[in-house]
Amino acid sequence: MKTLFLSVALPALMLAAAPALAEGSAAAPAVSAAAATNPPPHFPRDLSPEGVKAADDHLALEEVDGAEARAFVAASNEKALSALTGDRRYESFRQQAEAILTATDRIPGVSFLGEGLGNFWQDAANPKGVWRRTTLASYRTAQPQWETLLDIDALAKAEGRDWVFKGANCLAPDETRCLINLSDGGKDAVVVREFDLTTKRFVDGGFVIPEGKHRLTWLDRDTLLIATDFGPGTMTESGYPFIVKSLKRGHPLAHATEVYRGQQSDGGYGVSPMVFRDKAGAVEAVLFSRPLDTFRSETWRFVDGRTYKLRIPERVSIYGMLDGKLVFTPEEAFSRDVLGYGGGPAGALMVMALDSLHDRPDGSRPGPSHFASQAFVPSPRQSIADVAVLSDRLVVAINDNVSGRLSVLTPQGEFPWTATDIAVPANSAVGLGDSSKSKGQVFVSTQGFLTPPTLSLADVSTGALTELKSAPAKFDGSTHVVEQFEAISTDGTKIPYFVTRPKDLAMDGNGPTILFGYGGFQASFPPAYKPEMGKLWLENGGVFVQANIRGGGEFGPGWHQAALRENRQRAFDDFAAVARDLEQRRITSPRHLGIYGRSNGGVLTSVSITQHPELFNAAVIESPLIDMLRYQDLPAGASWIGEYGDPRIPGDAEFIARYSAYQQLRPETKYPRVYITTNTRDDRVHPGHARKFAARLGDQGHDHLYFEDTAGGHSNDADPVANARRWARHYVYLSQQLMD
Repeated sequence: MKTLFLSVALPALMLAAAPALAEGSAAAPAVSAAAATNPPPHFPRDLSPEGVKAADDHLALEEVDGAEARAFVAASNEKALSALTGDRRYESFRQQAEAILTATDRIPGVSFLGEGLGNFWQDAANPKGVWRRTTLASYRTAQPQWETLLDIDALAKAEGRDWVFKGANCLAPDETRCLINLSDGGKDAVVVREFDLTTKRFVDGGFVIPEGKHRLTWLDRDTLLIATDFGPGTMTESGYPFIVKSLKRGHPLAHATEVYRGQQSDGGYGVSPMVFRDKAGAVEAVLFSRPLDTFRSETWRFVDGRTYKLRIPERVSIYGMLDGKLVFTPEEAFSRDVLGYGGGPAGALMVMALDSLHDRPDGSRPGPSHFASQAFVPSPRQSIADVAVLSDRLVVAINDNVSGRLSVLTPQGEFPWTATDIAVPANSAVGLGDSSKSKGQVFVSTQGFLTPPTLSLADVSTGALTELKSAPAKFDGSTHVVEQFEAISTDGTKIPYFVTRPKDLAMDGNGPTILFGYGGFQASFPPAYKPEMGKLWLENGGVFVQANIRGGGEFGPGWHQAALRENRQRAFDDFAAVARDLEQRRITSPRHLGIYGRSNGGVLTSVSITQHPELFNAAVIESPLIDMLRYQDLPAGASWIGEYGDPRIPGDAEFIARYSAYQQLRPETKYPRVYITTNTRDDRVHPGHARKFAARLGDQGHDHLYFEDTAGGHSNDADPVANARRWARHYVYLSQQLMD
């Protein structure tokens, strides 16, 4: 099976090796005596779901296409566009961003596709994009010869739909039959259609799955394993499936045969089937991941029509199969049981014989594996960023103090592994792209804040890394320098952050600075080339700061889990500590410091503004979660309860209420003029969060801007031309607040 999904993988890291954390609960934000005794005017009198709802005077804005919501969006958009697109900088920013996002000299990202390489490409002539392929030999040339497989612009026009390409899943070994994922307007929900690469047409009478948030994969040429909405009572409260069925070619979805069932009360993102194959395309293992919450899951093996639960930790990342062995990372301590199973610290890369991880059909347990080992154990300042499983060895991308390394791990006998490093540029991010077991190759990307991306091909048999493409610079990086510092958070933990600043910056506190953070879901943020930021911000004398706060995965599962649930305040404290450290170093000052965050980063930025308005003069709050006392009722919020807690539980509601920005707004507090923006068709983070926050700011007399785009979904990748307008609005606002 070959899968091209337009998404980002989250890395896993090791708990035991994380930096030491202070004991006790995180410190609450400093508040005045008056604020401590006088709650905000819309703070619920009781924190039950009914009490929270009763205190909410903007519930109508949760109706995505409701009349009141449409009127609010229209009025807000008119004000925002007047302030932003009417700015003298807007048009030049828009043109510069569009030139970058539609440039034809970008590196075409590729995946192995049969005997060639596949690529999805968008530019000014094809804003919706074309799926195409070429040969490796042609790709190595300056002007590859591309063969168009599917033109999304033409398809959308012919069918009268706002189609957005969301990836393809092609069946190994020949990879001529593919499942194409098409989203209407950029939503996460997709329609799936079977496509034939030999005819370049959708298959007559082929597989067609109606719109939904599916989890599906090929079992064989005539069979799919699919988890989807099978009708009433088959979806969790988050709107994700919990039943897997086998669907035969030529049969309607209603005739699919159930092969696995979780429970309707399951959390997370829905049960998922996984089919792992060897280098010839033969099935090595079929697994089902049943999420219990955002991060905990059960893993089941499907063999001969029966399922068997694997004895591995519930917090786990699974990478694939290596010669009958499961390759995975436990994200909690993996204790060796009385029969000798398992054993490894959280964050280690483990390899264990799959047969030894579950009972036999008669209920008996097999003996301990003779091939169970720790292939790699990160040091306290390292983490596993990604793993490619090939036929006889592993390729591992490693974050080392938030910079990238690359290593090939080869088994030697039963337990020892040899590690061979492959040289990559220093102080860069290292990412793994698609890999091929049959070819023994994996694509590797490297980049830095001032260094454009390079795409190379690693041959694991020789250890050679051959450069294929290098992107041209999109801004003048010679004027700036990158530095890494550490701030000390409230509990004494050292928080690393990167500063990209002009070489000649006068350290007088006047540097216009954007501080970016995320701090959630174990997502790591190593150095990355951001061409639109470089062109629109750095070239104009700006400073960019990236904070690697807790909640992320930079230093392992412990770094993430330190800021979960009742300890969420640690992430906010870390971010504020970086802001203060920037001020102490005289890089910037509150007058010239702005913050940017999206999605979970919207929790971070909205809370930062309400807890520490004195530290900032700007905030871009994009596609955000903000109303954290009702997030579980706004699709697909309930899937994140493992990260934030459940506001329906009194104890959880109490600690969430301490920071939830929507309830914490105060009319007497002076907030900076913030810019909130989202998308009507975002079906991952509900637009009601952003709307309600903007409305309450307005009710309380706080100056702000709110803009809601009507297409693009959560990822904002539907149209590069529209994306250019988005970035232009962002940087006009930031320039107004921090440079003018």
